[in-house]
Amino acid sequence: MNEVPAWAEAAVGLLLLLGSLFALLGAIGMVRLKDFFQRMHPPALASTLGAWCVSLASIVYFSMVRHEPVLHAWLVPILLAITLPVTTLLLARAALFRKRMAGEPVPGEVSSRETP
Repeated sequence: MNEVPAWAEAAVGLLLLLGSLFALLGAIGMVRLKDFFQRMHPPALASTLGAWCVSLASIVYFSMVRHEPVLHAWLVPILLAITLPVTTLLLARAALFRKRMAGEPVPGEVSSRETP
């Protein structure tokens, strides 16, 4: 088995710890916030950052073991970075539609024009 340098092990450990911290913060934010729209943001942002940290840790570790760049782990955070905002937007729109259909008050639409 190939030896991994101590600096790489420290970097991998730090990245994994940082990724788990982001996941924990997202979970705490989801539990503490009051309504659906507020709860959407912490997990979306934190899971994206956490996935980048874990993928970077994977890239560093396996690149050190194989002595060549291992970049296929970038696919996971890239796909998450593309799909997570779209999913979050669709969930928000669906929740707004349900509130409107139920007759509950919803925020007004934002206009790009300013009215005098």
